[in-house]
Amino acid sequence: MSVIYVLLIISICVAVVFFVAFIIAIKKGQYDDGYTPSVRMLFEDELIEKTTKKPIKTKKE
Repeated sequence: MSVIYVLLIISICVAVVFFVAFIIAIKKGQYDDGYTPSVRMLFEDELIEKTTKKPIKTKKE
């Protein structure tokens, strides 16, 4: 039973270390994307789907 407590403490410590590393990486800008916004305007036409406008049928009363 004591092994379970040791493993639980070790796993919580490892999780805290990974969480702190994640927070540090976010604060340093590791996940910031500086390239995509500059080229987004070049590929914008491919993202817009071409739709055909159909006339709306209305009921005449």
